[in-house]
Amino acid sequence: MAKDTEKLIRQLSLISYLMAERRPVTATEIRRDVEGYSDMTEDAFARRFYADRAELDALGIHLSVDKPADGFSEQENYSLAPEAFHLPPIAFTDAERAALQTALTLLDGEFAYAEPLRLALQQITWGRPSPLGSDSRQTIGLGITASAGGGEVSARLAKIDTAIYRRKRIEFEYHTMERDTTESRKVDPYHLLFEGGQFYLVGYSHERKDVRVFRLSRIRGKVAYATKAEHDFQRPEDFDPRGYANRIPWQLGEPVGVAEVEIPEDLVWYVQRQFGEYGEFEGNVFKTPYRSDRLLISWALEYGLRILGPPALVDETRTRVDRIIEAHRGEPEPVVAAPAAPAPPPAESNGRGRSEAAIRPERFARLVTLATVLIAAGRKRDTLLVSDVCDQIQVSPQELREDIAVLNVVNFGGGAYVIYAEVTPTGEIEVDVEPYSDTFDRPARLLPIEGNALVAAIDHLKVVHADLQSARQKVVDALGFDPVEEGLHIVSPRVDEGIMHTVERAMHDNRLLQLEYWTPSSDRYSERSVEPYALINSREGWYVAAWDLKNESLRHFRLDRIKSAQVEERTFEPREGLNPAADIGGWPRTGRIGGSRSARVKINAEQARWARERRDVLTELEGGEIVVEITFKGLDFLVREVLKEAGDAVVLEPADAREAVLVAAEGLIARAT
Repeated sequence: MAKDTEKLIRQLSLISYLMAERRPVTATEIRRDVEGYSDMTEDAFARRFYADRAELDALGIHLSVDKPADGFSEQENYSLAPEAFHLPPIAFTDAERAALQTALTLLDGEFAYAEPLRLALQQITWGRPSPLGSDSRQTIGLGITASAGGGEVSARLAKIDTAIYRRKRIEFEYHTMERDTTESRKVDPYHLLFEGGQFYLVGYSHERKDVRVFRLSRIRGKVAYATKAEHDFQRPEDFDPRGYANRIPWQLGEPVGVAEVEIPEDLVWYVQRQFGEYGEFEGNVFKTPYRSDRLLISWALEYGLRILGPPALVDETRTRVDRIIEAHRGEPEPVVAAPAAPAPPPAESNGRGRSEAAIRPERFARLVTLATVLIAAGRKRDTLLVSDVCDQIQVSPQELREDIAVLNVVNFGGGAYVIYAEVTPTGEIEVDVEPYSDTFDRPARLLPIEGNALVAAIDHLKVVHADLQSARQKVVDALGFDPVEEGLHIVSPRVDEGIMHTVERAMHDNRLLQLEYWTPSSDRYSERSVEPYALINSREGWYVAAWDLKNESLRHFRLDRIKSAQVEERTFEPREGLNPAADIGGWPRTGRIGGSRSARVKINAEQARWARERRDVLTELEGGEIVVEITFKGLDFLVREVLKEAGDAVVLEPADAREAVLVAAEGLIARAT
């Protein structure tokens, strides 16, 4: 039997034993009666029992320890109160369940915490249908999902999540973009952030002797615990994870100056709403502290803004715009591809060998959930089908058989088993319930990773919905903590809550929506009367998918470009056959709009490593430069993307795109003189 399976049986048997006894028991009794301990030597039992207690504690299952006055460890008494294991009932209203049903369906399979999310939903909706799998009208579409970027990053996420809860120091190899080097890091993990489609770790770096932010996709190899201690650190009481969310790039680090940026009168509202917290206005001049001149210039060029000071920043801006103009005049310089580099060797793990690996929290929760399903069916003498249970728990038939085999061995010694279940040749599950099965007859407490999953899923949607927010609060109350404070903070694209609420209200009531909308490509405002159908997030931000009555077509309006919105008295009947989220897997996720063109853009060597993380690289060039692909439908979008690179990007083709960038850059110079 695999060691992780042995450990699962031990830990589940220990829980069952302590709750069935309903009294404090000694370590001697546990060693004698609980499955998995009786064959161990005294020293081995002491190590395993200590490790099991630590892991259960990390899973949110806290054993009570009564230490005698004389301090002899073998005389310590251990107990587990039912309220320390079972989840307090959560009384969701029908409206709250409907909100969960509509919202969380979107994240099924599209979330880094997909398995813990499903298990959490099984627990909190105990005895009632799960919110997942609903056929309710889809009014929210997710282009940017909280997927972790593959199994490797998901594994790091689970390890870091557990380390945060257990206050365990971790170590890993990290690729630092500024120096383009990979170095060892030893970190006290404080918090996780999800922002802009990426997961970040906020923690105390022992090498830098300060709090740093690490992007999980830049970690190389495995994440390992740095010590064997039960706890390594305590997070500072004044640590506020929200201080690391929604940080503007040009302000990361100690400021070197205060930039003065002229904002056109018709754009003051936009800059005030989207960037106001990063500076202050004096008339139509926006003053903002900055650390990186390039990133501040990048922002100004993207919106065609004029930098007034300080003089060194004005000069740097002029130099970069001149570079853009020079690079786009005439024919592009020929590019020379670099010789093909040999494939890098596979990354070596920096993990340390252990006699036993920690149990994945998801599997522990899955077994507890499966036990409740089987016990409920056994007591009702219901027939369970393998296919139905596989769908409910989201496992394969082979995994289900393995999990049932584990549960069949969970016992208190002396033949007092929790259940006995058997899969028949016809695909049914026959369950015999034992007297002590009441250990698992109610849903277990949400594990920390399940709580993070559930609350983070709600937060990821960024929907100002009273029922969803009240459901969130009930989950937080049942958990006893808010993951935003203790685990994971989802940072959604910035949206004006008043605009979001107005759009949602119009959708809910099937009322027409009057918009004052800013179109950056033509720098103009227009009045739109629309039928709102769905909210969709994308790589750029949130959109409302709406039927434009003037153009008689389905359009997508970015919420941050809506200057004002008003719900009309007129109602509308939803158009038959219209699916506003039909293309959610397309442009919102990839950025490639139907009918798009492609541009070949050269990025200089200094910025190439950042471009590799967000662009498709077509060619590696001599000297470290690269050629990337940027897809665009309108030239105005491409122009903004190139100007954002602040002189570090050159369009090679098509020719009309080169000309458009040149005209835009010359216009910037003209406005500055």
